[in-house]
Amino acid sequence: MTTHRTEYAPAVTKALAGLDLDTKVRLLSGQDMWTLPAVPGIGLRSLVMSDGPIGVRGRKWGGGDPSVALPSPTALAATWDPELARRAGHLLAQEARHKGVHVLLAPTVNLHRSPLGGRHFECYAEDPLLTGAIGAGYVRGVQEGGVGATVKHFVGNDAETDRLTVDNRIAPRPLRELYLAPFEYIVKDARPWGIMTAYNQVNGTTMTEHRSLVNEVLRGEWGFDGCNVSDWTAARDTVRALRGGLDVAMPGPRTVFGAPLGAAVRAGEVAESEVDDAVRRVLLLAARTGCLEGVPPAVDPADVPQGIDGRALAREIARRAFVLLRNEPGWDRAGDGARRALPIDAAAVRKVAVIGAAARDARVLGGGSATVFPEWIVSPLEGLRAALPDDVEVTFEIGADPRTRVPHARAGFSLRARYLASDGQLLAETPQFDGQVLTVGDLPDGVTRQNLDAVELTGSFTPQRTGSHTLAVSGTGDLRLTVDGAVLFDERCVPEGGDPFEAFMNPVERRVTTQLTAGEEVAVTLRFVPLDLGLGDGTYAMGFALGHSEPRCDPDAEIEEAVRAAAAADVAIVVVATTEEVESEGFDRTDLRLPGRQDELVTRVAAANPHTVVVVNSGSPVELPWRHQVPAVLLSWFAGQEAGAALADVLLGTHEPGGRLPTTWPARLTDAPVTCVTPTNGQLAYSEGLFIGYRAWQRPGTPAPAFPFGHGLGYTDWAYESLDATPDAVRVRLRNTGKRPGREVVQIYLAPRQDRAGEAVERPARWLAGFAVVEAGPDEAAEVEIPLPDHAFEVWDEATARRRRINGVYTVEAAHSVDDRRLTTEITAS
Repeated sequence: MTTHRTEYAPAVTKALAGLDLDTKVRLLSGQDMWTLPAVPGIGLRSLVMSDGPIGVRGRKWGGGDPSVALPSPTALAATWDPELARRAGHLLAQEARHKGVHVLLAPTVNLHRSPLGGRHFECYAEDPLLTGAIGAGYVRGVQEGGVGATVKHFVGNDAETDRLTVDNRIAPRPLRELYLAPFEYIVKDARPWGIMTAYNQVNGTTMTEHRSLVNEVLRGEWGFDGCNVSDWTAARDTVRALRGGLDVAMPGPRTVFGAPLGAAVRAGEVAESEVDDAVRRVLLLAARTGCLEGVPPAVDPADVPQGIDGRALAREIARRAFVLLRNEPGWDRAGDGARRALPIDAAAVRKVAVIGAAARDARVLGGGSATVFPEWIVSPLEGLRAALPDDVEVTFEIGADPRTRVPHARAGFSLRARYLASDGQLLAETPQFDGQVLTVGDLPDGVTRQNLDAVELTGSFTPQRTGSHTLAVSGTGDLRLTVDGAVLFDERCVPEGGDPFEAFMNPVERRVTTQLTAGEEVAVTLRFVPLDLGLGDGTYAMGFALGHSEPRCDPDAEIEEAVRAAAAADVAIVVVATTEEVESEGFDRTDLRLPGRQDELVTRVAAANPHTVVVVNSGSPVELPWRHQVPAVLLSWFAGQEAGAALADVLLGTHEPGGRLPTTWPARLTDAPVTCVTPTNGQLAYSEGLFIGYRAWQRPGTPAPAFPFGHGLGYTDWAYESLDATPDAVRVRLRNTGKRPGREVVQIYLAPRQDRAGEAVERPARWLAGFAVVEAGPDEAAEVEIPLPDHAFEVWDEATARRRRINGVYTVEAAHSVDDRRLTTEITAS
């Protein structure tokens, strides 16, 4: 049962009538980091928000309340499967209900305008249709679980450099056809209950004050009836924000709404009726999520999906997202040279060399707002060791560690955080997933700013190797590290620079070393006395960390050891990765190279063993200069908590890698059509217009990418047998010509061949008009019908400020990727 807005109108009107001005304006301002205030007098409970998009962190930012960690949004988009995105939404709604969360701050549907965008792992794709379809599936799933989704960041938050202030100058046509298009698709298809407006400006107006785009386009043209929430600290002006369509300014308690808004009403700067409009939308959100007494929630609890196995779904999404970029002959049991490198035949190998820091310490999620704390992580090394037969020897060498910071203590550690009062009284104790203690906006139950004196990260560590171990401490405050009864570090650590947020998220690291013996457990305690418990402006935050790295030889020797291990193995599996230092929220990338000496490592290992498989653990494109030197390259993205288990499934062939690229991978950064993400005098010109992603790569004279949009190999082959098309729909018949079951993503592109006289307009050579997933067994045929939406034939007419249909002759292409078009036919749009 779904309740619509009109059914809530009487209850919302009644609740609004019971509020005075001060209570109204308080409802439009966060009461803390994640919640809106309760008003018991009208039956309104406190509404709780939480970050996504790969999990639900809840109000507490730390490992004391674990979350399921699904693969990254780029991975979800790589499945090209909106129904799978919907199932992911069901799981996240289940997690949210468990944590008392009513609104999930996701999905992120900004576009991959440039491969340098540092937060692209949290977005879906370079194409607006693919982004919109996956985002709509996600939103439907979350809201079918009775939890509100907040689509973000509206609009133009396509890079991180100066994101708080940048003025993105976007012409009307690309703004409509590219950047607004995913939001429009999701609003019309999935009816989200929330939208988050971005920090940035668009064409001179900050998005929290953008009356034209929020009130006229989002609400007026598209019919969005939900709540508009600011990005955290994005609201800057009381009157302009309210009149620009903003409903809620987050976080609290001090924002431009609340008391300043009440004062603006009393001064006659805004009318109380304008406040009432925003309050109605907040009350509607509360009603939909079950936070307003006397009305049923939008989704009947009996209809909410229940009992979803998060671990199984995380594993399924990961393997269906893995993109097999290359798969040439490699390991050959029969000796005829015909067998492709993947899948690996476990019965034909006796020794497997696993190489790379990310093989043992997998990067399974991005940083910043996308951070959650899973109960466990299955690394590639663990996954392969568990899946391979006992008689197969699996060796590990680090090869080339790309990290510049010591990783958080995890393997071999058993840790908990103890929150202490000044007299030593234990206030709370929480388990720790790793060596990072971090909380933003809330403290464990029983702990307050007033009674907290110190936090102890304490437990035990059992080394796996004998030698000199490196331990690192970081945080702003007094830090004392004790190992096996000896104090190794005891100093006050203060930030370098005046930015409290940077000091909190990236504190200076101090390192010490200690001699430890393999197998001998030692006690470890890091005591932290914070200098401050906030980030300014009333925002509570506290964090510190213990890092650990095993005994290391010099970098040259580590590569040599990896080469020797590879030469002695039947198969070498090298896992390369980006790090949080080069790909995360808050900054853009400066290049697309793998950090450290990882490229050199792959080249050396490939020369030592022709049966080398490379797994690329990144959230967005990286250069792969060695891609033709190895038989197999598999892209795993940030694969979530079950990364290693899913990787073993795919490498050993129990499941097929199902992913297709949602964004083009350039051979070199200099080949990419958009490489500037740095504003000039505060402005960033989107001068490329419509030509981003594959739309630009299809232009004559453009260098070929390393791997095109839509590319991805499976473990079987497909023959496209027939294509029939009308201006309304396309029907494709194809056959699995291989020897095992498979999955294919049928992609439909439209290519304008001839416009009617007088209607000529610049357009890309082709664009994605539809897609569908098909599955079939060996020698089985499958047939799929894919609708062609009206907007596939339309452009935004800047002269009339309306969509305009371009009639004429179009080539319809059924494709495996944008560069691998299998069948074509023509239609005439009229």
